[in-house]
Amino acid sequence: MDHFEPGITGNVQRIFRARYKLDEPGLTSHITQRAAGKDPLFLDDRDYLTMLGLLKESSEKFNISYYALCLMQNHLHILIKPYEKNLVQAMRSIFSRYAAKFNHRYERRGHLFGGPYRQSVCLDNSYLLSASLYIHLNPVRAGLTDNPNQYRWSSGSLYCLETPRESFVDPKPVLQLVHDDQNAARREYYKILHKAQGAEPDNALEHKGAIEKFCVRLAEIFPALFKRLNKKSSAYENIPPSMLELTELESRLQNMTDSRSRSTENRMARKYIIEQLLARGFKKTEIAERMGISRRSVYYLLNSSTK
Repeated sequence: MDHFEPGITGNVQRIFRARYKLDEPGLTSHITQRAAGKDPLFLDDRDYLTMLGLLKESSEKFNISYYALCLMQNHLHILIKPYEKNLVQAMRSIFSRYAAKFNHRYERRGHLFGGPYRQSVCLDNSYLLSASLYIHLNPVRAGLTDNPNQYRWSSGSLYCLETPRESFVDPKPVLQLVHDDQNAARREYYKILHKAQGAEPDNALEHKGAIEKFCVRLAEIFPALFKRLNKKSSAYENIPPSMLELTELESRLQNMTDSRSRSTENRMARKYIIEQLLARGFKKTEIAERMGISRRSVYYLLNSSTK
């Protein structure tokens, strides 16, 4: 299925790393797509320019804002916010048209992409900033460059240069999380981006929760910044206030795994953490693994009374 029927305010389950594609106006998402198998998506400059052209066209045709992007040889990342209920339609248009152009150009047949695109919803401002940093560090991680703002096929230069080129990609909503003044924000983002290289983020295409872990690492490196982000509103205004900010959730989870107490207070705390993880899209088996308990214990805690 490529749609999500319940409204986002009525059911927060599976919002984060959603199995079903969320198509809500105003919801910022980190979209990833990759080639089938070991095939490339881009072979020369014409291919990269074709994809950029389709993304730019979609920003106007579908009323979409692009906040960040990176095109790698066999996959791509985009940080995107639609203003109408048409994200699924837009992604289908972009990827199907690109595949048709690529197959025609190289006289090939068959599927170009390795299945449906993946979507992670940016519920927290800390995740939104972390996702943009992760996207811009992709070329560094792949060994394509030592300087993330010099990779030609990403939006890194738009974030770091004081006089960036004109583009359909708008870095302002992310940069304003760093500093209210855009020039100061670019300088700070440049410093953060280069210092974050040592955090060595996992591959988000292969490891679930890679950007969540990256976000926690960044909060340890830049505690003042992320403490300030925690006080800001969520990245999506309709997310219930009971949702913990990501770094706070990870901190509580760590404290929980270190504690072996069986007190009523500890049980209530564990149940709260499980409910938070469920709301962020984690499966019960994943929660059990992360908390170091059995799946049966997860079910027991969910059904237990907190009175």
